[in-house]
Amino acid sequence: MSEQESVRGSSARNRGGVQRVEGKLRASVEKGDYYEAHQMYRTLFFRYMSQAKHAEARELMYSGALLFFSYNQQNSAADLSMLVLEVLEKSETKVEDEILEHLAKLFSLMDQNSPERVAFVSRALKWSTGGSGKLGHPKLHQLLAVTLWKEQNYSESRYHFLHSSDGEGCAQMLVEFSASRGFRSEVDMFVAQAVLQFLCLKNKNSASVVFSTYTEKHPSIEKGPPFVQPLLNFIWFLLLAVDGGKLTVFTVLCEQYQPSLKRDPMYNEYLDRIGQLFFGVPPKQSPSYGGLLGNLLNSLMGSGEDDDAAEEAQEDSSPIELD
Repeated sequence: MSEQESVRGSSARNRGGVQRVEGKLRASVEKGDYYEAHQMYRTLFFRYMSQAKHAEARELMYSGALLFFSYNQQNSAADLSMLVLEVLEKSETKVEDEILEHLAKLFSLMDQNSPERVAFVSRALKWSTGGSGKLGHPKLHQLLAVTLWKEQNYSESRYHFLHSSDGEGCAQMLVEFSASRGFRSEVDMFVAQAVLQFLCLKNKNSASVVFSTYTEKHPSIEKGPPFVQPLLNFIWFLLLAVDGGKLTVFTVLCEQYQPSLKRDPMYNEYLDRIGQLFFGVPPKQSPSYGGLLGNLLNSLMGSGEDDDAAEEAQEDSSPIELD
């Protein structure tokens, strides 16, 4: 027998063993022996880990968490979900779409108000930085954003969309957010904020997509450009200016639209950063901000890119309220 055939045979036997164990554990849960089943899962987890059977451990904890969720055993399910993350961390598993989808599935089943959910998402995002993105893998952010959108948790959904590459999904969520929770006079502000924040995160493509999709699909925005709302015209011109990279155009544009930009005190802060990123404007000597504003600037405007400030902001808090 070749080495490859031997490995395949071993893998099949392991899978068969996991299935047999799952059957016994499922029977315990179905009988209502939740505590006993939970302890059996934990015992098997540590046994598999001591034998470096990482794939089996992860698979068993994932299926066990889903089983407990199906019986509304939130605490046991959340515990096994955290063990899924422990396997990923200790085995240094590479980021794959299927794993990210599993993590998002577990997140979606957790009680929306539980502290375990906050801890889970923070830890999952930190693990996913083994891929791309300092604040978490863009694909995981996108999956989390969609889940939160379905729960109508628009503010946190927006945060995760901003750290994804899904400008179209973000725009559709913002249309719903604006229509259900916003004032008609603020329809332009919902998308302006998103575009400016995407640009601060150096995501020019998503900034363009979120603007074009939002203005096309929002029922209260007449077809443009040009638009009835001056702020929308500013954003349209800004996106063109970013493509051109001419500082004089950017400067004149900001001066001409100051009345619109004064509607939100953060706009000029964002534009200072955009000027640095796309037009070669030197950084201003700014005061040291603390609290919410400081976290906002760190997260969205790249302050302290060489230290752990942004990472700590992500770990220590749920997504920042940007309203």
